[in-house]
Amino acid sequence: MLDNKETLSMSGNRGCIFNSIMFLVIVFVPVVGHIIETIMVLEDDHSLAGTALWLAVIWLIPFLGPLLYLLFGQHRRRFMFGQPGYGYNQYQYQPMQYQQRYP
Repeated sequence: MLDNKETLSMSGNRGCIFNSIMFLVIVFVPVVGHIIETIMVLEDDHSLAGTALWLAVIWLIPFLGPLLYLLFGQHRRRFMFGQPGYGYNQYQYQPMQYQQRYP
């Protein structure tokens, strides 16, 4: 039947470390990406129905859902992490009281 040199194993000659790394890449990296994208959806200013819809799209359509949200679902923000963006013009976004006094 089997020679002494031949053994049955599922991993073959790849070893345990390779299988562990492949498991991390295939399972945990996409899950962490989905969690990060879920946080992005919850921080964005969608309606309740819009948030629920985007979360369903992200989690139910594995690779296409997150890509669709990154392309079409994000609201553009003028501020990121509390800092104005490069295209921010501080005089353009003054409160109404200042714009009426100084035309």
